[in-house]
Amino acid sequence: MMSDLENEVKRLTALGLHRRCVEGDISRVAALTLEINRLKKERGAVVCAHVYQAPDIILGIGDLAGDSYKLADDCRKSPAGTVIFCGVHFMAETAKILNPEKKVYVPSNNAGCSLSEAITAADVKKLKADHPGLPVVTYINTSAEVKAESDCIVTSANAGKILRRMYEANKAVIFIPDRFMGANLARELGKTPGRDIILWNGACVVHEKFDPALVELYRRKYPGLAVLAHAECPSELIKAVDFMGGTGDMMRYVESTNAAAYLLVTECGFGELARLRFPGKNFVAMCRLCPYMKSITLDSVLALLRDPAAREVTVPADVAARAKNSIEKMFELAA
Repeated sequence: MMSDLENEVKRLTALGLHRRCVEGDISRVAALTLEINRLKKERGAVVCAHVYQAPDIILGIGDLAGDSYKLADDCRKSPAGTVIFCGVHFMAETAKILNPEKKVYVPSNNAGCSLSEAITAADVKKLKADHPGLPVVTYINTSAEVKAESDCIVTSANAGKILRRMYEANKAVIFIPDRFMGANLARELGKTPGRDIILWNGACVVHEKFDPALVELYRRKYPGLAVLAHAECPSELIKAVDFMGGTGDMMRYVESTNAAAYLLVTECGFGELARLRFPGKNFVAMCRLCPYMKSITLDSVLALLRDPAAREVTVPADVAARAKNSIEKMFELAA
């Protein structure tokens, strides 16, 4: 009869993790996932794993997996009293805002976000004063305080749809904080930055660095290549790709098409997950690691489960109430 560890190795191997894990061999990974899954069950916890996490977290211990929107929605529906959020801090804040009665934790104190740190509540108040009457549409990659000053939250998956609905009642909107996503959406919707859409000078440390010149190089090297890019990428790169969207949209595109190869221009964890989900498809590597996402490891999740007190995420009640209104507006308009 196989031991529990041997059974866990078998489970992870069946998922393909023996080919994709980068930190230690599969036996060490299995020992960690086995203990984490035991402890989370013991503590009545659910593990939310963003698609930028490493495959050993998403597939080894994740109960809920997806992009920001899906995880925010899934957290509302989960009966678990404790949420372990394997993502960045603003995501865990969103989970806490939507589930004030639950305990929410992030396994790393370094799981920040360059976009979230690019704007403050004071900045939003000044924008509103400079552009009175304009609604503030805010990308979900922001702090609870910024969400509290906003009219509606969006994700990369639903931003276009929600902005179209906002423009039905408004000639112009304020869109924060990602200048690249804002410019890409303006182009998609036929709007003029500075006139119809007021932007902020924020950017993602991962996506702002992609070089559009490389797209044509890859196309020459791989005939029939389908190039997919996240909406946070610079506009010059977006003009050169076949598809722009959020990670959920990108995964559905891969699933529903049969290109000779796929180039996924986003954080590396997403490409790792795509390779595991679609082993029969060819993926070309062009990605960058997010240092914030990758600060979360199996070891840090295990440490959290053993001693959670220092990493609990809290949001002041008044801030949470106002932020919840803007998040619920997203659910309403995205429905």
